[in-house]
Amino acid sequence: MKICFYAPFKSIGHRHPSGDVVIANGLYDFFSRRGHTLRLASTLRTRWIFWKPWLLPHFLRERHRVARRFSRKNTDLWFTYHSYYKGPDLLGPAAANKIRIPYVIFQGVFSTKRKRDIRTWPGFVLNKRALCAADHVFTNKRVDLLNLQRLLPSHRITYVAPGIFPEDFRFDPKARQQMRSELRLGDEPVVLSAAMFRPGVKTQGLEWVIRTCGRLLNHGNRCHLLIAGDGKERKRLQNLARVKLNGRAHFIGKLPRDKMYKFYSAGDLFVFPGIKEGLGMVFLEAQACGLPVVAFANEGIPEVVSDQETGFLTPMYAAESFDRVIDILLADRALRRKMGKAARAYVRDKHDLNKNYREMEGILKKIVGKRHG
Repeated sequence: MKICFYAPFKSIGHRHPSGDVVIANGLYDFFSRRGHTLRLASTLRTRWIFWKPWLLPHFLRERHRVARRFSRKNTDLWFTYHSYYKGPDLLGPAAANKIRIPYVIFQGVFSTKRKRDIRTWPGFVLNKRALCAADHVFTNKRVDLLNLQRLLPSHRITYVAPGIFPEDFRFDPKARQQMRSELRLGDEPVVLSAAMFRPGVKTQGLEWVIRTCGRLLNHGNRCHLLIAGDGKERKRLQNLARVKLNGRAHFIGKLPRDKMYKFYSAGDLFVFPGIKEGLGMVFLEAQACGLPVVAFANEGIPEVVSDQETGFLTPMYAAESFDRVIDILLADRALRRKMGKAARAYVRDKHDLNKNYREMEGILKKIVGKRHG
């Protein structure tokens, strides 16, 4: 297939790493590896564009450029990644209709509460228009599937389980030995956590992990905490760790995603509450490397962690429960290994994008074939 690819919220290769960028890059690379021809439609970012009138001339020029650049001869399918009220797809519907090719959206989001707020109403209307124009909408969240069913017939919606490419995240015993030796961790259990140090829920989650490990340490539970990531809140997090963990916290810094498997290999369990976490790619990555996970049972985390099987999910902000399950894992090496083994199998079975995206690819081929027919 000749695919026109567009990500209106964050284009592939965006300088600020996030789950959105990871998924967009993963989709683009998957289609490329499968032998499809991809062309990036545009880098126009539509985030809150409806409240930025000074961008209107640029948008109109870009829409005209896209309409002239693509034709039915060089394009079989328009594929948009992520359209929702903050960043609706303003290019895809018109372009696909003009050149008469199928238009699909991956991770389309529909939320009626956005029409009740004047700040989000324009985005709601524009996004709804894009969703209704789509030949098919794919979603990787169960809650979004339910909401989309209120707008579109079921035969135009498909759930694709969120995932990773497991071959990119594997346990590396050499990396484990090297990192633990360099940090002088000895044989004591190591807790891992990872996030960008941004103000808001990411930093709140890391603070929660630091305070939790501090309480466990005060109760005689000897462990080390390794944190991967960087950002504006680094100094504040380091100061908190200095007070709470007395030299047992190690800040590794920001690591390239293709090197994260080495970080995961050094630990014994992965802990991050995931406050308001839509999906949480780090939970899948850690499990693929054989780590049990501890997190809050909120938002999209139950879709990527099997409670009691590959880790423990506790109620939001339930400090006593959170501390208890970490304490259990730190004290029981056999349980950690059992859950870690189950975690690897769980990712391969349920969240392997090589398999999940191939199923989506089959649907796309049928859509393209039907339109050509």
